[in-house]
Amino acid sequence: MTEQPQVTEPATVAEPTATHPQSVLSPPPPPPPTDPPLQAPLVSLAPPAPKDRRVLRAVLRWTAAVVVFAAVGASAAYGITRMERTDVPGLATESDGRWDYPELVKPPLPSGSPEPFDEANKAGAHYADLRALLLPAPAGATQDKALRGSDGWLATKDFLAEYEPEDREEFQQELVDDGLRHIAARGWTTEEGTHTRIYLLHFDTAAVVDEAFSADIAPYSSPGRLLRGAGSSVFDEDFPESARVDDVQRSVYTEAKPYGAEQVRQAYLAAGDVLAVIIQSRKGTAKAVPFQQTVTLQSQLLG
Repeated sequence: MTEQPQVTEPATVAEPTATHPQSVLSPPPPPPPTDPPLQAPLVSLAPPAPKDRRVLRAVLRWTAAVVVFAAVGASAAYGITRMERTDVPGLATESDGRWDYPELVKPPLPSGSPEPFDEANKAGAHYADLRALLLPAPAGATQDKALRGSDGWLATKDFLAEYEPEDREEFQQELVDDGLRHIAARGWTTEEGTHTRIYLLHFDTAAVVDEAFSADIAPYSSPGRLLRGAGSSVFDEDFPESARVDDVQRSVYTEAKPYGAEQVRQAYLAAGDVLAVIIQSRKGTAKAVPFQQTVTLQSQLLG
């Protein structure tokens, strides 16, 4: 920060210098002699009138104040532009439990292909690589290598392992009947113990996904399929409506008390020809904020 200049009153008896206010108002002294002067320092220069001195001091003080405030303002603006969001008061995000996700970038579309919700795209098809539409893991998380599958595609049986054994056979047949093409998946565990799994199920058309979502998989009151270890799950009334993404249908559930050693949260998204399943579990309580954040960000990638 620029130091405030020190302003001193002009002395009545002093040898004038380049920075003294008296030298500004009086004619310059004659060039100094070659030899040291024999007479006393010049005192014949009359000091400015008291009124002029007061005016000069006021001008200098106001000028210094303006310079200081301008410097402070400029440095503060620069500091905010250089700060991380979590460093600026009022914009902090760490305290509410959100995870540090990398910047999200949608994958490029093949040349000439429309967006999934373009009016010309009647099937609601996602032409981008489905594996590139998976939400990346947040900073510090440990990746779940088992969900990578073969070439990034997960076997249907591995996805069905998330559900209770008595539901798997019927659910698998429904997926076959609906024309499931393939599944992309990603999972991770954060340092505080939350285990996240995301599955993107790709079908032929948006109409198939819409029917399966509404009728079988994600009714309002409770999920249509029993998730393993989820116990009794109910619709999550606390999920913020403001986090909804246009064109993406969403049903979210949370395991109701009393639950066992861990709590499970789950979400289903219908986005064109893609059905997304998001599961988070944690010993004790599965926190609401990272679940809401994960569901919303995955919705944005699909929307």
